[in-house]
Amino acid sequence: MDNKDVIKTLNSLIETSKDGEYGFRLCAEHAQTSQIKELFLTRAGSCARAASELQTLVIQYGGKAETEGSTAGSLHRGWVAVKGTLAGYSDLKMLEEAERGEDAALDAYRDALRDEDLPSDVRAVVERQYQGVKENHDQMRNLRNRARESSH
Repeated sequence: MDNKDVIKTLNSLIETSKDGEYGFRLCAEHAQTSQIKELFLTRAGSCARAASELQTLVIQYGGKAETEGSTAGSLHRGWVAVKGTLAGYSDLKMLEEAERGEDAALDAYRDALRDEDLPSDVRAVVERQYQGVKENHDQMRNLRNRARESSH
């Protein structure tokens, strides 16, 4: 795998992380409970740190690091479907959107990890971040399930 391919993979994950950061911040703005708002802000911060770490790797591999999420036209690739609809969302709906966004992030990380030629230093970072995305996803799913149970 040449550096160009490594950089392309990393930049794709940077977009995914930036999308997650944006989506979590958006959800935090509309969350109804302070606990959920805090959770979303914490997750946005972890996405921002992940993107920053990946940007550093891109530069180490001689590339130009992505600085934004995916294009507005493909808003978050599965993250918060339509920004305007969030205002009326319950925390349950917000958690459902967050889980959907984390599904998309899991797919992106799985795709990156399928590449057997990924350099070991890059693979180590991607695998560690993948574990974090899985934890985010599982936390969103568990909170969503609890919210569903309490709404019945």
